[in-house]
Amino acid sequence: MTAVTQPDVTRWDRAWPVLPYLFILLPACFSLLRDLRPAVLALALAAGAWHWFMITSRSGRAERPAAAAVYFVVLLALIGALVNLDSLFAVSGLTLFMQSFTLLPGWWAYAGVAATAGVLVGAQPPEPGRTIGDMVFSFCVAVLVASTTGLIVQTISEQNESAKAMIAQLRETGAKLAALGEENAMLQAELLTRAREAGVLGERQRMAREIHDTIAQSLTAIITQLEVADGVAGDPAATRTRLDTVRTLARESLNDARRSVQALRPAPLDDAQLSSALSGIAAKWAATSGVAATVSVTGDPRPLHVEVEGTLLRVAQEALANVGKHASATRVALTLSYMEDVVVLDVRDDGAGFDPETSGRPGPGGFGLIAMRQRVTRLAGEFEVETGPGQGTGISATVPAIPAAAEPGSADARGTRC
Repeated sequence: MTAVTQPDVTRWDRAWPVLPYLFILLPACFSLLRDLRPAVLALALAAGAWHWFMITSRSGRAERPAAAAVYFVVLLALIGALVNLDSLFAVSGLTLFMQSFTLLPGWWAYAGVAATAGVLVGAQPPEPGRTIGDMVFSFCVAVLVASTTGLIVQTISEQNESAKAMIAQLRETGAKLAALGEENAMLQAELLTRAREAGVLGERQRMAREIHDTIAQSLTAIITQLEVADGVAGDPAATRTRLDTVRTLARESLNDARRSVQALRPAPLDDAQLSSALSGIAAKWAATSGVAATVSVTGDPRPLHVEVEGTLLRVAQEALANVGKHASATRVALTLSYMEDVVVLDVRDDGAGFDPETSGRPGPGGFGLIAMRQRVTRLAGEFEVETGPGQGTGISATVPAIPAAAEPGSADARGTRC
């Protein structure tokens, strides 16, 4: 099993509590091998035990300044006694230099360094020919070495604290990112739910428009033709003509119903461009309603996206159906204008007009304007109605001129063939 390391614990955190054992016990081994003295063994074990009690057994025991000072003074006394017994233990002073800058706060660290240097120099056994000048020189060298060591220890300690702060910040940032990730996941789930609901609603509205623009209009035309046929029952030829028209309308209604279910483009656009399809619809509507209808095209005709052409064709069909049912007009003019960025369909009649404040609301016969406006605005277009009682009616549908992607077998591709 792999041991789990704590990210807040650095190498220096693990190293500095262990180094005193090496600097105390290692010279003790060499000293005892050279001369087995019980005093050296007892003082070395006491120094190691004292360090274990204050530092190793409980890391927070020496965090308070008073406890750190007590630990330092006792350890300094023990090492001074060892140095007095054997100068080899002067090496142990290095651990006191490190502990000064690790445990003692501020300028107390330098006081600890000076005290350690003084003990190391003064506690050594007297040597023949050793003068006061030599002792002062040794003290200065010890302080210089200790200060250099202290700067290194302080640098390591500062880097250690910076690393801890950075790790804590990274951990906090990771927690925030995890929380943001969960929040984003929830938002995405909510967006997907809303998009699914919007898609269902949009599909219902599309089917409502398709049924109204195709089946409902065809059924209205069929009823009209049957009523006319009933009125000319005494004329077999006229009755047969009306019945042939009813059959044609019924077949077209059936085909439109199938295409609406399959979400295909309107039937008149299957074999013709938009301008030709409009001319065919206007001619058929004029023959059925008895109202003159003309189609004019301005600009440069070009294939457009199937949604654009289908929308404009449905708007034209609905507008003509409204004219036939409500306007009592004598003529209708359809104008298809191709511009650089948009394409505009205008349908104007000279009929009775209506009051726009009371029209276009849901209800019997009131779905037409709503359906047209929904179709146009769904493509980010604009839909306008100009009318008034006795002034005729004009509608204008402006949609983006999105070009068609000519694919093999598509209507746009067929329109570009020679």
